[in-house]
Amino acid sequence: MAESAEELASLVEYIVTPLVDCPDDVDVSVADDDGQTLIEVRVNESDAGKVIGRQGRIIKSIRTLTRAAASRKGAHVEVELVD
Repeated sequence: MAESAEELASLVEYIVTPLVDCPDDVDVSVADDDGQTLIEVRVNESDAGKVIGRQGRIIKSIRTLTRAAASRKGAHVEVELVD
C-alpha cells in the first residue's frame, strides 16, 4: 500500500509542478489513516490560486485523476491543498 501511495503522490506532483510559477516550492507528502491515504500538497502562497483554479475546477480534476488511479489498486485517497 505504501508503494502505491508514493506512486499517487508522484502523480500529483507531476500534475501540480507545471501549473505553478515556483516549482521548487511544491511539496507533496503522504499520510495513511485507517486504510485511507491523504496526500497533502503545499505550494508557494502566490501559486495556490493556480492549483485551485476557477471555481475549484483544477483541484477537483486532480482529485478525480488521483482517485481513478487509486481505484485501480483498490485504494482510497484524498488530496488536500494545505496553506
